[in-house]
Amino acid sequence: MTRTKLHDLIELAQEPSSERRRELLRGVTDLFFTGASPQGGEMALFDDVMTQLAGEMEAAVRVELAERMASVDHAPLGLIRTLASDASIEVAQPVLSASRSLTEADLLSVARTHGQGHLRAISRRPDVSEALSEAIVERGDDETLGVLLANEDARISRETHEAVVDRAGESPVLQQAIIGRKNVPLDLLNEMYFVVEARLRDQILARNAELDPADLDAALAKGRKSLAARDGALPPDYAEAEKQVRTLKLRGMINPSMLASLLRNRETTKFLVALCELADIDFHTARRILERRELDALSIVCKAAGFDRSLYLTFAVLILDRDGNAMGRAREYGELYEALPREAAQRTIRFWRMRRQSGDVAAA
Repeated sequence: MTRTKLHDLIELAQEPSSERRRELLRGVTDLFFTGASPQGGEMALFDDVMTQLAGEMEAAVRVELAERMASVDHAPLGLIRTLASDASIEVAQPVLSASRSLTEADLLSVARTHGQGHLRAISRRPDVSEALSEAIVERGDDETLGVLLANEDARISRETHEAVVDRAGESPVLQQAIIGRKNVPLDLLNEMYFVVEARLRDQILARNAELDPADLDAALAKGRKSLAARDGALPPDYAEAEKQVRTLKLRGMINPSMLASLLRNRETTKFLVALCELADIDFHTARRILERRELDALSIVCKAAGFDRSLYLTFAVLILDRDGNAMGRAREYGELYEALPREAAQRTIRFWRMRRQSGDVAAA
């Protein structure tokens, strides 16, 4: 550090005038942009003085200092940590979002002790680690998690993705963020199907339609096995219905036309068990589709199983029998059925079948 700059630094430490202090501050920090930045003991002196002064400067000066220091590769550590931990997000934000001088330990310390503004600033970094993502998800609100998920460069572990998906059930903000993230595990993306609105469901199906078979197999291999346990108890008549369906199957009597008869006769549990048998899906998913009248999901089941359009429309009319416009809505869903590519339906069903496999594992 030149004698002149050292003199400026000492004068800066003693200067009471805010305007003169800002002028001296600019001169001293110019060192880092001219290639003549202080080294060794001079750096330590600079760091000590600047760190002390940072706590005494008015907010506007701290903001200016943070904005300049955020782009310095080897900024004084004490100063940069002080700025990153500033209570004012206007001061901390440029440093937290961009400074490469901060270590992961520095960032974790801020993430575990400061508010949502600080967490969002960290979430925008190009080098968010899995540990940082985990800390952000633990403490962040839905808006903060949305910022993190929008950062495709952020590294997010499988376990942290699962935690976000588990939180997303009641949060449209998180649902949108999860569906929009390119790097979300595909099986978790498909878990969101029954949670999100139609527009987002279409995005899930579009992603499934583009899946390479190898990517699909890899995603299924990584799928979690804790789904079926959440779905609640089986209905009281399940065991009897399963027994009857098994008997009918042995007699070769389980077929698509029988499904329509069971639904028409309101033999609901037997219908669901038979549908699961023919479509190879789990009971809880089938029950959810029927109880919530999820006709777009039913179209996926029917298309994947190879049922013809007329059978699907029969199901739709019977399920919508309380709806005054059942026929009109059935026609609308019939168009949806025709437009649905069978490959996309089959790929989606493979994810849903994981629930059946999970139930089999739990039962065993």
